[in-house]
Amino acid sequence: MASTTEPAFPDPDPASAPAPTVGFDLDMTLIDSRPGIRACYLALAERTGTYIDADLAVTRLGPPLAQELVHWFPAGEVEAMADLYRSMYPSIAIVPTPALPGAREAIAAVRAAGGRAVVVTAKHEPNAKLHLEHLGIEPDAVVGDLWAEQKAQALREHGATVYVGDHVGDVRGARAAEAVPVAVATGPCDREELAAAGADVVLTDLTEFPAWLAAYRPARA
Repeated sequence: MASTTEPAFPDPDPASAPAPTVGFDLDMTLIDSRPGIRACYLALAERTGTYIDADLAVTRLGPPLAQELVHWFPAGEVEAMADLYRSMYPSIAIVPTPALPGAREAIAAVRAAGGRAVVVTAKHEPNAKLHLEHLGIEPDAVVGDLWAEQKAQALREHGATVYVGDHVGDVRGARAAEAVPVAVATGPCDREELAAAGADVVLTDLTEFPAWLAAYRPARA
């Protein structure tokens, strides 16, 4: 069950509610990036001769790539390994990566409300765009290479009043932007962690988002 806030006013007129701009995280929010990322880590391990536990790595998605690579490579090699990983990524990771349930419908719900959908992600921006293009998901803007509180800059620039993500870092980013933090329990952080980090609402997945958005807009009217 989704947790939601109570409407601020009784019987509001939905037409008077401002059209929302909603930010979405990418990995484990809109897409299940585990199969593609796992394949890319295995390819990187083979290419470099360095052991990488790809199954472990995909359990902690969210933070920037360098924070994972430092577990497997000396600090002085991380930047070069990140560049190599990103160059390998398009040919390895895009095709195996599916959309998560409700992803397309969540974007459509924002559009149906007259709003804009913006993807703000820690993923390398060109690769983030490749994922969305491959899956036929068309947000109004995509901003990459931002993590946690860094996301607030892009959210403010686009006027986002809601940010949806799966990680406690996404909750922190939303709060830094003074946007409503909406969490989905589809990534490495469970419902309790997300709520404790300050999420205003925790959804099981994005299939619950359209109903939440419909209730949220009248409450804001």
